[in-house]
Amino acid sequence: MSLHAAAALVNTARMRDGEDRLGTVEALDDFYDAHDYSGTHTHDEAELTAVREVRDGLARLWRVDRDEAVGLVNAMLLEGRARPQLVRHDHWDWHLHAHAPGAALATQIQVETAMALIDVVRAGAFDRLRTCEGCEAVLVDLSRNSSRRFCDVNNCGNRAHVEAYRARRSARG
Repeated sequence: MSLHAAAALVNTARMRDGEDRLGTVEALDDFYDAHDYSGTHTHDEAELTAVREVRDGLARLWRVDRDEAVGLVNAMLLEGRARPQLVRHDHWDWHLHAHAPGAALATQIQVETAMALIDVVRAGAFDRLRTCEGCEAVLVDLSRNSSRRFCDVNNCGNRAHVEAYRARRSARG
């Protein structure tokens, strides 16, 4: 879930229409709810600015190789003062949190993403973090055969299919 949330966060700035989907506190509230975050959420401009800064940092993860990503992940964990511990709250059974209770939302996002990336790096699956073949959006390919090529946010898969269909029809005459 953390990697999908990270990709969704990065993609708020990569929409085909150029509009930033994380431009308001209300948009951040929607993101918070949609990705089932819990804990501190101040609903203010300072928090929005901090999350947007984290978003820019997370975007770098899709532009580096596995070894460079390790350095970024380690820096994210250090900056977030990560201290993994098992917790249970709300409707969640025991799970891992690595940020301190009461940590800022930006820190929660950063540390949770870093923790998820640890498993991706260790599994040798860093190539599952991709950029869409139709636009600049990012994606996490968790398909069984590692074949995902298009994002969900800019309708690129449908565009590619329509383009291929039109090319086939045109070739037939």
